Amino acid sequence: MKKVLAAAIGDCIHGGGVLNFLKLAETEGYQTKFLGQGIPVKELIASINEYQPDLVAVSYRLTPESAQKLFAELKKSVSSRKFCDTKFVFGGTPPVAKLAQKSGIFDRVFAGTEAKEEVVNYLKGVTPEEKAEDFAHTLLARIKQTYPYPLLRHHFGRPTLKETVEGIKKISEAKVFDVLSIGPDQNAQEHFFRPEGMDSTQDGAGGVPLRKTEDLEEIYQATRRGNYPLVRCYAGTRDLIKWAEMSTETIKIAWGAIPLCWYSVLDGRSTREEESAITENQETIKWYAQKGTPVEVNEAHQWGLRDAHDSLTVAMAFLAAYNAKSLGVRNYVGQYMFNTPPQTSPKMDLAKMLAAKEMIESLVDKKFTVLTEVRAGLGSLSSDSSIAKGQLSGSGVLSLALKPHILHVVGFSEGDHAINADELIESCKIVHGVLKSCLTDFPDLTVDKDVQARKKELLKEAKILLEAIKKLAPVGNKDPWSDPKVITKAIATGLLDAPLLKGNKIARGDIRTRIINGQCWAVDKQGKKLTESQRIKNIEF
Repeated sequence: MKKVLAAAIGDCIHGGGVLNFLKLAETEGYQTKFLGQGIPVKELIASINEYQPDLVAVSYRLTPESAQKLFAELKKSVSSRKFCDTKFVFGGTPPVAKLAQKSGIFDRVFAGTEAKEEVVNYLKGVTPEEKAEDFAHTLLARIKQTYPYPLLRHHFGRPTLKETVEGIKKISEAKVFDVLSIGPDQNAQEHFFRPEGMDSTQDGAGGVPLRKTEDLEEIYQATRRGNYPLVRCYAGTRDLIKWAEMSTETIKIAWGAIPLCWYSVLDGRSTREEESAITENQETIKWYAQKGTPVEVNEAHQWGLRDAHDSLTVAMAFLAAYNAKSLGVRNYVGQYMFNTPPQTSPKMDLAKMLAAKEMIESLVDKKFTVLTEVRAGLGSLSSDSSIAKGQLSGSGVLSLALKPHILHVVGFSEGDHAINADELIESCKIVHGVLKSCLTDFPDLTVDKDVQARKKELLKEAKILLEAIKKLAPVGNKDPWSDPKVITKAIATGLLDAPLLKGNKIARGDIRTRIINGQCWAVDKQGKKLTESQRIKNIEF
């Protein structure tokens, strides 16, 4: 049986890390001996002579300057004795670990950032080489590999292709996320297949300036390293099927994300008229469905981002999933954007998401499954990065109540500027820290009585709105919820409305909303909240 001797040396009294190392060693069949904390180097050497271990585990967690002197003393002592069959391993803080690495004493140095599996593999004497085949290359298979640990997704797109590619290489090698979402600039999203419409002064605005299919291929190749993340790309804001075809061929898109009502004159991201935009969006969803590709209909939060009231957001979450199912999607990615509007309270935010989740999952059957994706609201992050890091963590903890399959990380820098590679890596590590602390054995936030009461209220209100939309259809229309004419009419009449649509040529923009007790309500001119029945009664059809 192999033996391991361990100690926290010098004046260091922090022995928890080295003790955990010994516990792992015991599970791998080692005979272990712990000398304790604050052990002088001379005492360690004497114990090595007496115990004759195969492995000596040394820990030190104080200042690097003090550590350097200890390492020099240890190196001199080791060099003057015959310890050729004994290996030394070190564990400590990253600054001290760097000095330990430079000392040349240690066979392996751990800085506390490694996964448990890395330590175990070292004890086993295994140096695994990660290969592409070690990682699942479809969304469902990757989730199966990790769940209940959610896949981490992050968007990335710098103002030049070169910077984007180099950043992706660095991020992939860091192995901090599972899904890269490529963010093209607006020129690419709207005019990729119509380059004559591009405004060159806007190149790189909002993302990477993709201009040819080879650009996507180059990005995909940049991800073929590290943990080989899945890749997806924002949908174009027109020519959506061409975008879907290109994304499938070049980056093996992990899932498609298509809106129901947006990327049209409704949000100004293309010139498509509303009814034709809905029709084209539906055709693209159907195209993905026929390919067997999972689909996300990123609809509900688009309304929330424009200060829509909660019951409308919940209704649109259902309507999006309903359309996906009616168009043949088998694996649906339901996205739940928290902190939208930002003033929503945590309890009421969770209630809204639970209501949306319950409505979406009411559609589940043998032919329709739902994957849960959660994220923080972009508009909720402070421009002060230190505060934003706390907000990112807080939103992450709350969103875990939905037991997500995918956690879409929104980088802490986004309240100030588009994220760079180093900030993306740090943001993902923050979320990994949240998961490490809160994923298992955390109190169930969903059972809170206020959360449940609000959820029930929203389910009732959303269903009233959905029924009102259905009544817009002419007699004989068997499926009004997926009819582009009916949905367009719901927008035109104001059944579907939001304050930030004011001045839009096809929407009313007349609705007023207010945050009342952490909930976003439609209100009258006096600021008094309106139920859906009251609001709908006041609309002139």
